[in-house]
Amino acid sequence: MANIVFMGTPEFAVPSLEAIINAGHQVSAVVTPPDRPAGRGRKLKACPVKQFALENKLLVLQPEKLRDENFIKKLQSLQPEIIVVVAFRMLPEVVWAIPPRGTFNLHSSLLPDYRGAAPMNHAIINGEKTTGVTTFFLDKEIDTGKILLREKIPIDDEMNVGELHDKLMVIGAHLVVKTIDAIMQNNFLPIDQSSLTQERMLHPAPKFQKDDLKINWAKPAVKVHDFVRGLSPYPAAFTSLISEKGESFSLKIFKTAIHKNEQLPVGHIKCNGKDSIMAGTADHAIEILELQLAGKRRMKSEDFLRGFVLNNNWKLH
Repeated sequence: MANIVFMGTPEFAVPSLEAIINAGHQVSAVVTPPDRPAGRGRKLKACPVKQFALENKLLVLQPEKLRDENFIKKLQSLQPEIIVVVAFRMLPEVVWAIPPRGTFNLHSSLLPDYRGAAPMNHAIINGEKTTGVTTFFLDKEIDTGKILLREKIPIDDEMNVGELHDKLMVIGAHLVVKTIDAIMQNNFLPIDQSSLTQERMLHPAPKFQKDDLKINWAKPAVKVHDFVRGLSPYPAAFTSLISEKGESFSLKIFKTAIHKNEQLPVGHIKCNGKDSIMAGTADHAIEILELQLAGKRRMKSEDFLRGFVLNNNWKLH
């Protein structure tokens, strides 16, 4: 049984924490960010990891600054053998160097590929057929430490990032426990990432800015389709819907289908007014299946067309 300090924030990290507890390891503390205002009332809200930790009567630490002396002293007093990090933030060396057996992170890609904040999104956007999870020791540069374990899964042509998130969340939890066991039994062989960088061209996975989410209809249909599913359901790809009078409506798109037997000019719409909206790309037409008009709820195209008059003179930009 290992003495663990766990660090994490979102829903993705919760199964890993739960798996550590279920495996019989001692979680001496859980480190999460301070509660932040959320919702219309701007009330303070705990992150999913904190909520789970409190439900399981675990000690929760929420430092504003990770270099805070009192926080460092508290961590040292807990004498963790391993610190486990899942979807948290970059740690200073003064923190990750505390445990004698090391600090490791769970990353949702097959490192060294897709280093960065949004690996799952970028993998789908780039049309990858496989991805996975990696555990690695923390080092001074982000996502570059020595690899401990990796596990691959396939990405099918229709999987969106929400579905991939849920799969990797579960697989990652098992890999976290497997990694703890390997470290405690001294049964592992760390792999230097630099030895793997020649296997293939590496892709970055940076955080998205607003403009990065806009659909480029001048790309081939498969690229548009992969872009939409790589951002669905969050943060969501968007486009501008332009009326024949020049009015512009912001539209999020969540699900599409490629129609190889249909072609339309780039950004042009073909709509039957009932249940079908087609859009032109660089080659094949794309059917828009699920969408959301600004200020409205997400819906299927047939429901959207019941309350929105759309004809073939409108365009997407």
